[in-house]
Order: sequence, then structure tokens, then C-alpha cells
Amino acid sequence: MRKRNESVTVEHERAAAAAAVPGPLDKGCSLRRSLRLPASAAAEGMKRPLGRRYGLWFRLRKLLLWLLGMYIAIPFLVKLCPAIQAKLVFLNFVRVPYFIDLKRPQDQGLNHTCNYYLQPEEDVTIGVWHTVPAALWKNARGKDQLWFEEALGSSHPVILYLHGNAGTRGGDHRVELYKVLSSLGYHVVTFDYRGWGDSIGSPSERGMTYDALHVFDWIKARSGDNPVYIWGHSLGTGVATNLVRRLCERETPPDALILESPFTNIREEARSHPFSVASTQYFPGFDWFFLDPITTSGIKFANDENVKYISCSLLILHAEDDPVVPFHLGKKLYNIAATSRSFRDYKVQFVPFHTDLGYRHKYIYRSPELPRILREFLGKSEHEHHH
Repeated sequence: MRKRNESVTVEHERAAAAAAVPGPLDKGCSLRRSLRLPASAAAEGMKRPLGRRYGLWFRLRKLLLWLLGMYIAIPFLVKLCPAIQAKLVFLNFVRVPYFIDLKRPQDQGLNHTCNYYLQPEEDVTIGVWHTVPAALWKNARGKDQLWFEEALGSSHPVILYLHGNAGTRGGDHRVELYKVLSSLGYHVVTFDYRGWGDSIGSPSERGMTYDALHVFDWIKARSGDNPVYIWGHSLGTGVATNLVRRLCERETPPDALILESPFTNIREEARSHPFSVASTQYFPGFDWFFLDPITTSGIKFANDENVKYISCSLLILHAEDDPVVPFHLGKKLYNIAATSRSFRDYKVQFVPFHTDLGYRHKYIYRSPELPRILREFLGKSEHEHHH
């Protein structure tokens, strides 16, 4: 009985051992199954990078198509709506610095400045700042508008400052220039054109010029025999030459005209802008799409034509590293003015500022030479005025 049980046990052990060791077929199947699993995992691993690459290419293609659509649509949009191009010229909707109260020039460090509001036309109101010479600073403290208006009759010359596009009369570089001119003994009167800052109205070249004319007449009515100079910067040079040409035609010219960073005309300036220079190389029909709408909007600011009808002393200031209005445009304007018959009895001067100085488009006020330049140029103008 014991032998029989032992034999049965041995047989069971052999059967179990035989089951544990796979036969050739099972072994082959097992090996095929073990090989098949890694192959499936590898395929899934390959699908993931391919899927990612396909998704990335799809998004990139979508972006390129969108950019191409914009590249085609924007020029036609500008062409069909010239008002868009006018907005880009004026940039009056860009108000920097933000969050300043233009009614409080003292917040910008102008403690001897008064804020006015004048009305050149019905439904048009413009904000004006009047900064008195530094010598009157103590007397100006706490005074009202009437005192400031009467101060224009004091024995100090007046500068009417016409700022460029974008920003307001409270722009940082503009405020710094007011301080420099005030320290040199000048009244400085500046304002925001209709549509700029807190001034009410819609911007246009005609409207900007009329605003400047209104402020000039307002100054002359209060300044007596004191010299009145006009200073235009950037786009403001276009307003300045429009104004002075009109004043000369009615035989009431200013005592001198100062143009800082001027151009020849707005079309040539737009074509010479760094953005435009790049666009003209890669965009066929650039003039038709982008420059013609400016003319269609009635925007010319033709400094090169205006100087042929101006009869007063002219000073041009321009930095060689100006990235907005190229230096060669200011030099070209000077050459036109210098050979114009209208200036034959008046001084025309061009003062360049070297690239190394870093004054660029709006920092000429930092020049330590500026007081001397103005003193020598405007001193002669004052002599001509009194004699």
C-alpha cells in the first residue's frame, strides 16, 4: 500500500514538473507573446511624438494662415477706411503718462503753472498750460488765472509750444522742456489740440492749426510788445509751419520759429518711418494702400511748402540718432528754407546733435548747449524785433 502511494506521488510530481516546463509549442507561443507586447508598446510610443508633431504643425499652419489673412486684410481695411490711417498719424488716443490730472500741473512739478480752458470754436474746448519765467515763481504761487494772464505783459518773451502726436501737454519730456525754458526767462504757453488730453473735439490738421492760431492771438492780446516765438516738435512742426505761414500771409508773423525734429511733409515722414522702410521692401503697393489714405484724409503737414512762404527767423534742431523722424529729413528741410527767397532777410540756422549724445527724438532739452543756442539765436531775433 505504501509503495503504491509512493508511486502515485512520484507520478504527480512528474506531471507537475512536466506542466511547469513548457513544451516547444508553448515555449514558442510564450516567446511570441513576450515579443508582441514590447512591439505594441513601441508602436504606441511612436504614435505619441508623431501626434505631438502633427498637432504642433497644425497650430503653426493655423497661425501662418491667420498672419497671411491679416497681411492681406489690413491694407484693404486701411484703404477703405482712411480714418484708421489718420488715427495712426495723430495717435491722440494714446495718453501717456496715464492717470495724471491735467487740471493740476503742480502734480508734475510745475508749481508756477496755471491751467486754462479756451474755446477756439463752438463745441471745441482746449486745455492750456501757462508756465511763467522762474523769476516770477514766488509771486505766482497761489495766484489765479487773471494774474497769470496779466503776467504775459511783463518784460519776458513768450514761447508758444506745439507738441507732437500721442500723449498730452503733461508728457514727461515736454514738462522737462517747459522747466528749461522757464529757467531761461521765458513764458511757456502750451496746449492740447482738440481730441488730445482733456481737450474736446475731433482731431484734424485744419482743426489743430486753427487751435494754434487761436492761442497765438490770445497770447498777443495780452503780451504787449514782448517777443512771441513758436516752437514745434515732431508732428507739431507741421502745425507750427501751417500757423506761421498763415500769420505771415496776414502780416502778423511771430518773432521767430523753432522746429525740433522736423520732417519735410507727412507723406515723406511716413515713408521714412522705420516700420514703413521695412514694409516697403516686402509689401507691393505700399504707397497706394498706406500713404494715399493719409492724403485722402486731408493730412499733409507740408513743411517743405510752408517754409517758402515764411518770413521770420528759423532755427532747426535735430539729433542725428533720431529713430522717429530721420535726421536727413530735417537737413533736407533746412536746405529748402535756406535757399528760399522768403528768408533772404532773416536768419536760418540748423543745429545738429551728434549721435553719441543720445538725444534721439525727444531729449534735446538735456543738451547743456541749448541755453547758449537759444540765447544767441533768439537774442538776435529780439534785437530785430525792437529795431
